[in-house]
Amino acid sequence: MDTVCVIDDELAVRKAVVNLLKSEGYDAISFSSGESLLEFDGKHAISCLLMDLNMPGLTGRETYGQLLSAGYQIPIIYMTAETDGQDAAALTKVDSVRLLAKPFTAEALLRALRAIA
Repeated sequence: MDTVCVIDDELAVRKAVVNLLKSEGYDAISFSSGESLLEFDGKHAISCLLMDLNMPGLTGRETYGQLLSAGYQIPIIYMTAETDGQDAAALTKVDSVRLLAKPFTAEALLRALRAIA
């Protein structure tokens, strides 16, 4: 796995997840918004996204849609506190998409990452 990219508008979440990933041997980078990820020139090196589903500006789903439209096929784990409803069920019907309910444990995050890699 090359680089895991963490996208969340909450600084504490970004720091905690990046620190966990680095402690497990992953190369990890982070962004505070979908817009900043889309502006990043190194998207070709990203092997997995860990993205908040509900962010100000572009949502996680909108950001991922733009990546797909641009030709990037990157597996994604959406992180969200809202896991109820049809929207959540629809997201997980795709093999390269997982949903991780906040708050989550380090073990749950690593398990989801291994399952999608």
